[in-house]
Amino acid sequence: MQEAMEDLKNNPYFDKYASKISKLKKENPDQFKSRIVDVSRNNTQKIEAPKGRQYAQLLNPKEKIAACAQIYKEPLEKIMKTDLIKDKTADEIQVIWQQYHIQKEYCIAASIPDCDYDQLIENSKKHPIFVFALPRSQGYEFIMCQFASNTVHFTPLLYYQVHKENAPECLTITHYDEFKEDKGIVLMRGEYDKNVIDAQEAQCLANQLQLYYVREQPEKKKLLETFTANPEEFQHTDLIKQIETLSL
Repeated sequence: MQEAMEDLKNNPYFDKYASKISKLKKENPDQFKSRIVDVSRNNTQKIEAPKGRQYAQLLNPKEKIAACAQIYKEPLEKIMKTDLIKDKTADEIQVIWQQYHIQKEYCIAASIPDCDYDQLIENSKKHPIFVFALPRSQGYEFIMCQFASNTVHFTPLLYYQVHKENAPECLTITHYDEFKEDKGIVLMRGEYDKNVIDAQEAQCLANQLQLYYVREQPEKKKLLETFTANPEEFQHTDLIKQIETLSL
């Protein structure tokens, strides 16, 4: 156990989640021990992660989210009075949406063409779980995403490994399709945890979501398919190479 804990502390992102991990240790020590040993064995979050990593365990990560999504879809009316803007043009609604969120802290926002949203939903049904590589000063931190109804939940992989389905998100993106049929747009809102990521990193994850689930690029599509159908063959280095190519 001591060796496993030392291995976990060597993770470059341990300090960020240390207080929350400590909370689990106090509340449920037996569960904590079991999960820490599992994390140590997999060693999945180190910058130089070992080959042959096991991703199959991630394919059904948060049953609570999926169950909730079956009975609840967050409405746009929760954010703004749709009756007041329903007669506006698509361009006007997009401007109002952006201006509204400029004043909001810890949020990102955008509008998406209806065809792009259709592509996103189609691919999310095929690939409801995936991981993204978030550039950090130490290298890359892996962030897991899960689709549920009109939301996408992003969770740091290290935090999920320790807390499992109780691990809270660092970013939650919600798509509102109330104006999809009439105006041809879908409004997107992302709320992020400022203690884990900043606005730029939240936008980076949102951009990767578009790149892998909307843009029809063969190499990215292949990576999605490998993760879903053959997770044990998925190589994190392939993901990093694609992200680095985008940064050039």
